[in-house]
Amino acid sequence: MNEVYGFLNTLKIKKNMPIVVAVSYGSDSMFLLHLLKNKYPDNKIICAHVHHNHRKESDNEAKLLGKYCKINKIYFEFMKIDKYKNNNFTEEEAREKRYTFFDSVMNKYNSKYLFTAHHADDLMETILMRLVRGSNIKGYAGIVLKSKRKDYYIIRPLLYITKDKIEKYCNKNNIPYAVDKSNNSNLYTRNRYRNNVLKFLKKENKNVHRKFLSFSNQLQEYETYIDKIVLKYYKKIVEDGIIDVAEIKKQEGLIRKKIIEKYLLDEYKDEIKSIDNRHVLLVMDLINSNKTNDKISMPNKKVLIKSYNKIYFDNDSKYNSYRYLFEDYLLLPNKYSIKKVDKLSGTSNFVCVLNSSDISLPLYVRNKMNGDKMDVLGLNGSKKIKDIFINEKVDVCKRKNYPILVDSEDRILWLPGLKKSKYDKSKTGKYDIILEYFKEERTNAK
Repeated sequence: MNEVYGFLNTLKIKKNMPIVVAVSYGSDSMFLLHLLKNKYPDNKIICAHVHHNHRKESDNEAKLLGKYCKINKIYFEFMKIDKYKNNNFTEEEAREKRYTFFDSVMNKYNSKYLFTAHHADDLMETILMRLVRGSNIKGYAGIVLKSKRKDYYIIRPLLYITKDKIEKYCNKNNIPYAVDKSNNSNLYTRNRYRNNVLKFLKKENKNVHRKFLSFSNQLQEYETYIDKIVLKYYKKIVEDGIIDVAEIKKQEGLIRKKIIEKYLLDEYKDEIKSIDNRHVLLVMDLINSNKTNDKISMPNKKVLIKSYNKIYFDNDSKYNSYRYLFEDYLLLPNKYSIKKVDKLSGTSNFVCVLNSSDISLPLYVRNKMNGDKMDVLGLNGSKKIKDIFINEKVDVCKRKNYPILVDSEDRILWLPGLKKSKYDKSKTGKYDIILEYFKEERTNAK
């Protein structure tokens, strides 16, 4: 208990800070509720209870918990899950609904601390299960003492003590609690670890839970240190959701792997559970592939593309079809601009010179369409825009959005920065339209 109180003291919770406690009415959470009520007698204590609608005993347990809170002057917040998708209970959906409820309670009381009753046995079970199933450093660390969720912290002070000690304390101090009989069933994976593996480990060493907590804390320290290094390089390697292959190849294997893990986390966010080490290795293979263009299928119908020196998720929402009327100036989606100028400054592919009598005005700028062809300057015949992009090594991620200048009859006049059409007059002939293509330079007002 001294370790629990020592950890709580590090939080420096003031008297005016409301405390929310997730309570199931099991021995663990009732012990935690009792402990916090005694530790912080002047604070507003809120009991947040979720009726999972999964056990017939839950109705009565909710009533008993509500009565206990009333007697002990504890605020009681209650939520019942009415139904599950396809009328099928799953731990994942239950957790999602449970934390949505906790979020609302935390917001209602403007609390910064949500306490949960995860204990030492939970930590050992979690670590063992992940070692067997496979995970990463963060996963192998199991449950942490303190973590951040949105704008509040989740605190787990009972990781220092075992289930046995919790139940003995509750029985000795007449703290009411319910026993979930399903915990004895070996139908559930966690129960098999609890009822078999943990019993063996505790016989070998009665303080084995301390070893697991020390192991967890060390892994967290390593993870925190590595994360700082990864973040330093990540900003140089990943920009706008695109991995620079040449840059990531410069990194050591571990850092490279951690960068990929962060990249996948940024993409999948709340769906990150669908990603495991196999997918990280697939991305590693894509990076090391000698193919100029390649792709791999990822969970949730996502596709990861390799195009020359870039790797990115193919997200069609990034490529909105556009067709802009061009008059004198136009800022394009790729942050380049086209403008009409009075004087010819050169003959590069960043300049286009036209004769209005040869084309149909007005002019438009649009992105690529299937089957697009252009009569290339100096070439006897047309060439597919797709082939020009390939020959000029334009990244696949940029092709769908690349600007194309056309006239009102949709004849392609210019691929800014890449190729000119036969309509260009920069070397010979009369012209009355001069266009320049350039990167827009923006300065912040001071």
